[in-house]
Amino acid sequence: MSESPQAQARRSAFTLFAFAVVCTAVLGATHALTAGRVKANEAAARRALIGQTLPAGSFDNDLVAEAHPLSAQDAESLGRDDGARVYVARLAGKTTGYVFEAAARNGYGGRIELLVGLSTDGAVSGVRVVSHKETPGLGDYIDSDKSAWPGQFLGRRDETDKAWKVKKDGGHFDAPAGATISARAVTGALGRVAHYWREHATQLKTLP
Repeated sequence: MSESPQAQARRSAFTLFAFAVVCTAVLGATHALTAGRVKANEAAARRALIGQTLPAGSFDNDLVAEAHPLSAQDAESLGRDDGARVYVARLAGKTTGYVFEAAARNGYGGRIELLVGLSTDGAVSGVRVVSHKETPGLGDYIDSDKSAWPGQFLGRRDETDKAWKVKKDGGHFDAPAGATISARAVTGALGRVAHYWREHATQLKTLP
């Protein structure tokens, strides 16, 4: 005896429901099994990126574990309206440098996320771009993976280089022709980090 249309509809609905339950369970289990690994991989990648702003061999501690949140006001002064941290580098227990989270909000494509390393005397030791939306092939020279442009900031300090501007604006730093906006944004952001360190060096040197 064939099923009534109502019975067929109920059976189809139950089959779809069971299929949805099984798929949800599989997806949930997969997420639970891989979430830890994904999180660990992300932390390792960030740890490596932070380390690239410091001289090789200048630290032996876990930089991510040495992260200290800055106040909302301090984060804002570094261009971050969503919070910022400073990572303290140590070698054999002695502080050897600092890495700041910073941002330039005025890039050509919008916000440019940065990691800026400073030595204990406030000199820039490295710059890495975490994310940006600058035009590929034109504005992405700000990334040290794409060009040597960020290298001109190495060794610069706020007390000796107060004009953190590109040469077109009367400052010290070069900018590629036709792509000044990106350079202007990054240069200004680095200047804010260097100035922040000079203003808060005493406090930073007491971080545990």
